[in-house]
Parts: sequence; C-alpha cells; structure tokens
Amino acid sequence: MGPLTFAPPSDAAIPLHAVTGEEAEAWCAAQPASVAQWAATTGFRGAPGQVLTVPAEDGSVALAAAGLGDERARQRTAFHFAAARPKLPAGTYRLATALPPERAAEAALGWLLQGYRFGRYVAAEPPAAQLIAPEGINASGIERIAGGEALTRDLINTPAADMGPAELATAARELADRFGAAINVITGDALLAEGFPLIHTVGRASPRAPRLIDFSWGSAGPRLTLVGKGVCFDTGGLNLKPGASMGLMKKDMGGAATVLGLAQMIMASGLPIRLRVLIPAVENSIGGAAFRPQDILTSRKGLTVEINNTDAEGRLVLADALALASEEAPELIVSMATLTGAARVALGPGLAPFFTDDEGVAAALTAAGEAVRDPVWRLPFWEGYETMIEPGIADLDNAPKGGFAGAITAALFLRRFVGDGPRYLHFDIYGWQPAAAPARPKGGVGQGARALFEALPGLLG
Repeated sequence: MGPLTFAPPSDAAIPLHAVTGEEAEAWCAAQPASVAQWAATTGFRGAPGQVLTVPAEDGSVALAAAGLGDERARQRTAFHFAAARPKLPAGTYRLATALPPERAAEAALGWLLQGYRFGRYVAAEPPAAQLIAPEGINASGIERIAGGEALTRDLINTPAADMGPAELATAARELADRFGAAINVITGDALLAEGFPLIHTVGRASPRAPRLIDFSWGSAGPRLTLVGKGVCFDTGGLNLKPGASMGLMKKDMGGAATVLGLAQMIMASGLPIRLRVLIPAVENSIGGAAFRPQDILTSRKGLTVEINNTDAEGRLVLADALALASEEAPELIVSMATLTGAARVALGPGLAPFFTDDEGVAAALTAAGEAVRDPVWRLPFWEGYETMIEPGIADLDNAPKGGFAGAITAALFLRRFVGDGPRYLHFDIYGWQPAAAPARPKGGVGQGARALFEALPGLLG
C-alpha cells in the first residue's frame, strides 16, 4: 500500500460537491438546467454514500457530487464523504463545497483512510480517485494521522506466519530508526534475567521466542508511556480455544499495533513530550513448556498470580510491562489491548471502552473522540469487584470464575501493577472492522488512537 496522501494542486481538477440530504433539492435547483435534469434522472438526493457524476460533452467527468445524508445519518455514522471515493471514476478532484473547518477535516481524513488497502499479498489495484487537500485544513497533519492508522492496519492485517514476535520487533525497530528513537529488545531467557517472568512464561512454549520491545523518543517535556499487548497469535494455550474463537487471533497484537501507529503520529508531529513505548511480544502456544492452569507465577512487581485460565494471557504479559512503566513514574501510562470478549459483549466492535480514575482525563478523551469521530466510552474501575480478582492462595487471579464483569476485572488486575503513582488509562479495544464501512474497510483498524492523539496536548500540557 502506498502512502495515504493528498493529490498536488491542479487547475484541471474535477469539482466535487459535498451535498447533504437537507441541501440536495436547493443544490440541484442552483445548477444549470442540464445538470439539474441529470440529477433528477439519476435520482440524486444527497443520500449517504450516493454519488452523482455529470458527463461533459467529450465524455469526461464535468463535475461530481457526494451525498452526506441527513443530520441523523451523519450523527450515526462518520465519513459519508469518504464513501464516494471508490464510486468515482479515476481522476483528480477538488472539494467545491465550502465546509466548516471541522467537517472539512473529517471529509479529508475519511477520504485518505478510504484509500487504505492491504496489498501485501495481491496485485496492485488500478488508479483511484484522488483529492486535492481542501482549503483551510491542516493537510500535513491529517496525512500524519492517516499514516499512523495505516501502520496499525498493516500490522494487524498481516497473518501471524509473517507477524510473530520477531517481526513485530522489526517493525518497531524500523519505526524507531525512522525517527531517531532509542530501542532495546530483550529476547528469550534474557527476560528472566532482566526481571520479566510473566512475559517469558506466556511465550516460552512457542519456538518463536518472546520479547519485550522498549523504545524511547524525545528529550524534553512530560513523560508518556504507551504499553501495547503484542500477543502475535493466541491459541489459548493449554485451555485451547475452539476453532471459531481462534480464527481472528492474528489480531491479538492489535494493542501493540495501535500504540505503534499512535507513536508514529506523535513522532511525525514532533509533539514536545518524552515518549516511551513498551510492547511485550509473545505467541501463546501449546507444548511441553506451556504454563498450566493452577500454576502460581510471580510477577516483576512481586505480586503472585494464580493461573485459572491460560487463555487470559494478555493481562499477564501486560502486567510485567506496566510494572516497568510505573518504575519511571511518567505523567501518564496508557495501555491498549485486545483484552476481553466481555468488552465486545458490552459495547460491540465499534465502540472502544476505556478505564481511568481521573475525571479530567475521562472528559477530555470523550470530547476528543467525538471531535475526531473515533468513538470511545468510559467503563469504571469498580472497587466493589476487587475481591473477585483475589483467589486467596495468591495475590491475584488471572481469570475469575463466574463470567461477570470480565472487562472490569481485567482492568482492575492491570491497575494493580501500576500502583498509586502515575495516572493510568487503559483501553480494551477490538482492533477489527467486521464489515466494511466508509473509511474503514473490513479488517484491522485502530481504535482510540486518534482520540488520544487529539487529547494529548491537554492531558500532558
């Protein structure tokens, strides 16, 4: 896949009008009679994703219009303008409608994201419609955001055969090298020597050695540490998943992919912060060295964990990484993980839950998600459920019985490894678009990253 960028300015660009359902009748009436007649003939009403192309005398496209739908449709679903892109003939277009800055930015970002295609294993597609950056937007900033999202999608979409712990570390190293970040990768048995027993335990049954990826960028400003779950494939371990549940487990490193995409946005934008990225990268496999139900493990932090399900491995590898993150006492620690099915049951695949004890962080993140059409929803660190993660013969239980409040108990488990110092924010994302939607093709997708990127200046300022 090539870069998601805008077309260079061109005097020959085709006018492309953005037309809402409420404005469609008046827009058609304001056009020359031949255009109005053509719109009536083709039934153009400004419906969501509807496209009108008006031919010139020579057979080329004289102008085009993209339907944005009515107010209710625009509130329910984002990026309707982007839906026009694959329906337009190849060529260079310019936005011919004056939109408010926030709507123009949404239209521009959606257009770029609609151009994403995972093409690693297929032939190149024919040329597609291109858009000149609309006036009044931060075009380079939008390109940086789209580029970070594309990195996340590429990493998630890559099959596990080609995206194991070593390949994920290579991707992180390439990103770090591009922006001059320092990187260190601890591999295999060295994890035990360096004090990361849970990461080692989860990954030791696989012939693909577990790793802790650690890179840092920036020399001044507040400290932000991003921790991403990098389970490159999850069989469930000895608590083996059924086939239907294993089918999408290449995306179980979606948290790692998302923090790498967010890190690219941050570094490419030159934000005045000190950024650290920690990714425990493992494959949870079955074998003679696999960890077992009823094992009791000791973490980096010293807390003991009873294993009641080897398929609840993500919180284990994150625990060691979060303990390391908290030792530096940054201003904010953020973890992102495809962690629980309970979060999907509660909110579905398109709404990313987050957890925080900080009311200011929650309000800022919710507002930012609405502003950039990256929806997030707060769930509670509910203190009343703390006893559910305390098994009695160890400090913590990695998989409380009963099936209640699974997303909350997982978040409470992780919070124990951060402690009372840094502010902590946890995302339980899905990382997958189950059906194509405007700007979001079926497949890997970033969730929460754009909302967090938008909120960061206020959170760390």
